[in-house]
Amino acid sequence: MGTKGRSSPRIVCCAIPIARAAGKVLLITSRKRPDNWVLPKGGWEASDVRLEAAASREALEEAGVRGTITRYVTTQQSPSTTYHFYELDVVSLDQDWLESNERRREWVDYAEAVRRLEWKAELAAGFRMCSLAPSR
Repeated sequence: MGTKGRSSPRIVCCAIPIARAAGKVLLITSRKRPDNWVLPKGGWEASDVRLEAAASREALEEAGVRGTITRYVTTQQSPSTTYHFYELDVVSLDQDWLESNERRREWVDYAEAVRRLEWKAELAAGFRMCSLAPSR
């Protein structure tokens, strides 16, 4: 079953944390696969009310990122999950955050982020549509 036992796909909200002046994005390591890089993301909870709030909450919990959601990017579908992507302009980084003992974080440029996200097709596809992408 594509929905992993759920009656409908899981709703996941992804933050794309951006340092605009530097043209960089902040990636974090996956907890399940510590050698792989991901965007801060997680399940939408009813207490979040809005999808953007979930993306912002996940960025703070997983990466210690504080900032402002500035743009809805896209929605990507997999058999078990619906991913919603939002750009987050970073204002500050906490030195100690909820998952700081479980993850690494690193600022990278667009090309490097695409390379590191390739292992997870939905993340790479969503990220490629952000405003850091080269103009076509």
